[in-house]
Amino acid sequence: MPSFATCTVTEVLSSRVGLQRVLLDDGAKAFVLTDLIGDVAVGDEVVVNTTGVELGLGSGGWHVVHWNLSRQAWGTPGRGDVMKLRYTSLQADTGAGEEVHGELSDDLGGMPVVVGTVHSQVPGVAATVKHLWPECRVAYVMTDGAALPIAYSDLVDGLRERALVDGTVTVGHAFGGDVEAVNVPAALTLARHALRADIVVVAMGPGVVGTGTRLGTTALEAVPALDAVAALGGRPVLCVRVSTEDSRHRHQGVSHHSRTVLDLVRSPVDVALPADLTPALGDQPRHRITIVEPPDVGRLLDAHGLRVTTMGRGAEREPGFFAACGAAGMRAVELAERAPGNGQPVP
Repeated sequence: MPSFATCTVTEVLSSRVGLQRVLLDDGAKAFVLTDLIGDVAVGDEVVVNTTGVELGLGSGGWHVVHWNLSRQAWGTPGRGDVMKLRYTSLQADTGAGEEVHGELSDDLGGMPVVVGTVHSQVPGVAATVKHLWPECRVAYVMTDGAALPIAYSDLVDGLRERALVDGTVTVGHAFGGDVEAVNVPAALTLARHALRADIVVVAMGPGVVGTGTRLGTTALEAVPALDAVAALGGRPVLCVRVSTEDSRHRHQGVSHHSRTVLDLVRSPVDVALPADLTPALGDQPRHRITIVEPPDVGRLLDAHGLRVTTMGRGAEREPGFFAACGAAGMRAVELAERAPGNGQPVP
């Protein structure tokens, strides 16, 4: 159950649209979702949710400001009638792109969609796509399998600043994207037809729920996402999670997350890997396995001034993880009929 404490803000460490990071009088740090409770200032007394820190979760040691006691009331106009965080004390009328844009075509028109199982795959895929096809419009669809506020993601902020992602859609109870969506199929059509995306990357926000069991992980949200892409006439591509340094056996080589997704998805999907990683995937007769030579994703990210890690490890320690991201992005460009040099659909 949740735990709360009352503290005083002693310093505002940083601010951007939707998010503040602050220092508290007990020495702890907290972040503020300003779209939900407004901003805070030095000297404000605030209620903070301390649960994640007390449990030692991978939240970076940050509390979450629940309410600012220094004000009696606060409100801001919503964007529609659809609520997110429904039936909680922070429910908000975020609206939905489906309300704004109405009934869109549900035909993705062969658009490639790369689906990942962790947030840290998004930059490598996007950077590769933009490297190979600079004019490509890339949209990021953030699911609600982990962090809900897109403003919390430093990676998304960096990708937008560097024009590696051209638009965002937040799905389910995730919120704060350029467009809100009720579910993944709707998000895909919004990305294609409202944001005019050529390639879409689908993945959860920062964090992933895992229980150490085969099915008890939010990474399996990739299964219905891949099936939705296929059902709507897109080209589903799985970004495989790879590790050589993870101490947990289930994530060594090709992660059990990726293997389970490929076992459960009903549609044939594209999987691209460098040659040295292909044997680690094993036999996948239902799916289209492609061997590629991806660019050096670590160098691409460095060139953009982006520091990306997976479980705290960068490309120098986990080259296979980043190579797999590059392979997925490369395959997406190969599948995109509108990419330069791609006059015909790829079989």
